[in-house]
Amino acid sequence: MRKEFMLYIRNTGDKKAALSPEEHLAFIKKCEVYIGQLKAKGQLIAAQPIIREGFIITRNGTDWNKITVDASKEIQVGYYHVLADTIEEAISIAKENPEFEYVPSASIEVRPVKTKEEQTNFIYPN
Repeated sequence: MRKEFMLYIRNTGDKKAALSPEEHLAFIKKCEVYIGQLKAKGQLIAAQPIIREGFIITRNGTDWNKITVDASKEIQVGYYHVLADTIEEAISIAKENPEFEYVPSASIEVRPVKTKEEQTNFIYPN
């Protein structure tokens, strides 16, 4: 039975800003092909880039903090929600991502998704 995995794509700063307009368009087209291949194999649940601007919310006791995301540091730039039989297969899917070709310093975190609570049998919505 296939399991769900999240592939979190991270870059240091805005490395894509150094790409020429032609290189950026080629990157986008390769991502579209990659997404199409995953869909054709029944391995894709969702995939979306994330806008660089945003906030991190934290709580310290009763106080809430809203911190602006520092886009000059390592930031999450997108995700893929995929189906794979094993974590090794999910890692193989991640290795094919065009991000590595255009942003060699990129990293992709591969994490299994918990779909059900074993103690209560609660099934998380997807």
